[in-house]
Amino acid sequence: MTNEKMALVLFSGTVDKLMAAGIMTSGAVAMGMDVDIFATFWGEAALRKDMAATNQRMSKDFEDMAPMFMKAMAAKKIPSWLETLKTAKGTGNVKVHLCSMTMEIVGWKKEDFVDIVDDVVGVGSFVDMAKDADFTLFI
Repeated sequence: MTNEKMALVLFSGTVDKLMAAGIMTSGAVAMGMDVDIFATFWGEAALRKDMAATNQRMSKDFEDMAPMFMKAMAAKKIPSWLETLKTAKGTGNVKVHLCSMTMEIVGWKKEDFVDIVDDVVGVGSFVDMAKDADFTLFI
């Protein structure tokens, strides 16, 4: 019998949505689920080494609250979205896949990305993974 599985398309690169992806992944892992994350466009850009540690962008809807949220998270020692994903990956079966088309468009290489990235795949490969998932999220 296989584990339950969540597939997640990470399209957004703002901290509020990256946090949601990290929290959803952590929750799935805590429930014993496998997780496949497909990072593309802005979600993929957020995983670049030069972006991951410095990204402070929030969605336009919440940008006026961003400084308050970032300050409150720091005061409460809330792990960053990246640390949350790293912890989930270290705890359970989480695979992070980069979109090959996005990489080709902008000329990125796998070594440009943080160490939680597993591989580079095309959308067809991810769809094949996602078809066996119990549900798919788009963040």
